[in-house]
Amino acid sequence: MNHSQWKTRRTRKLLGETVEESPAYTEAGYAFALGQAVYDRRTALGLSQTELARRAEMTQPQVSNIEGGDSVPTLPLLTRLAKALDASLTIDLDGDASGFVFTAHGDRPPGEASPDGRSSAA
Repeated sequence: MNHSQWKTRRTRKLLGETVEESPAYTEAGYAFALGQAVYDRRTALGLSQTELARRAEMTQPQVSNIEGGDSVPTLPLLTRLAKALDASLTIDLDGDASGFVFTAHGDRPPGEASPDGRSSAA
């Protein structure tokens, strides 16, 4: 096979061909999606990587590695990040629809429970 016959993974999917994904490919996709969610929330708050690192008891290079998809944080670290970003983290690991979303604490719909189990309704 020469290079002109290669098809990207996306092209194969669009053509209806079967596309097998390795576990490493899937994990890398999760890492990038989480990194983008951290970046999006951090920049929405106007925080530098250094400030987020201070709030989450991390180093700036650790924040950079997470945002770049170069590392997969532990659950305790995800908890600290969510707290430092004043948000709840929703993780959806459902195949193609997988995603990571930080939701600001003040953005929950009325009646939805907070992470500590309390309802946001007055």
